[in-house]
Amino acid sequence: MALPTRYRERVLELSQGKLVVTIDTDERCLLLYTLPDWEQIERKLDALPSFNAQARRIQRLLLGHATDVEMDGNGRLLLPPPLREYAGLDKHVVLIGQGKKFELWDEQLWNNSRDQWLAQETGEGEPLPAELLSLSL
Repeated sequence: MALPTRYRERVLELSQGKLVVTIDTDERCLLLYTLPDWEQIERKLDALPSFNAQARRIQRLLLGHATDVEMDGNGRLLLPPPLREYAGLDKHVVLIGQGKKFELWDEQLWNNSRDQWLAQETGEGEPLPAELLSLSL
């Protein structure tokens, strides 16, 4: 997979092209972090209580799948087969910027999920967190 040109320089600046890719535990997509951002997350995951079953599950999934990847001179990343299989990545993928990370989706799965989220009526399901209520876009 080739990282879009507009992100390559920033990734090189932040982490010399070193990224960590792992699975998302809620959706069938991959998460890509620059190495410094991942190291912060890894410290937080390590600090979770090991006797809490949910914490151990998250640790096993995120840390267990975490794989170091390095961008080559052309901005390409080689994603390991098990991670590609988990996210169902084939030929067409979508890279979604999410602040300090990227999400990597199979294009069809992304389109279906996006359409489903857009179709959901406001107010259904879980209430918005207080932090979002004051967010002005």
